[in-house]
Amino acid sequence: MQFDYFEHDADVGVVGRGATLERAFVSGAQAVFSLITRLDDVQPRERVDVEFEEADAEFAFVTWINLLLARAQENGLVLGKFELERDGDRWRGRAWGEPWRADMERGIDVKGATLTMLSVARADGGWEARCIVDV
Repeated sequence: MQFDYFEHDADVGVVGRGATLERAFVSGAQAVFSLITRLDDVQPRERVDVEFEEADAEFAFVTWINLLLARAQENGLVLGKFELERDGDRWRGRAWGEPWRADMERGIDVKGATLTMLSVARADGGWEARCIVDV
């Protein structure tokens, strides 16, 4: 997994890295949901789909994360596996997870991705997407 975290004042930030922009976004989603629980504990039992249009890569990253968080909340799921593809300004993603189980470790309650310290850029021969998350 190519994700990381950073702290800025009292805030928590996530970083996703990948060979492609889409892969960096997937890694960013893994970073967010690994704050919520251990990804290895999440079984891919239910699928949620997200679609959106966004020309700006930075806004697309925040939209991607916030749609995933919203779908997880709406369906009472924790997500652990992610896929994303892009065709121009249209983004289509899928995520798999399961309802919360009593034996799952609960981490930080992430409410959403913010525009604070938002950056999507080429880095080290690939892409890096980062932002502060609201907890």
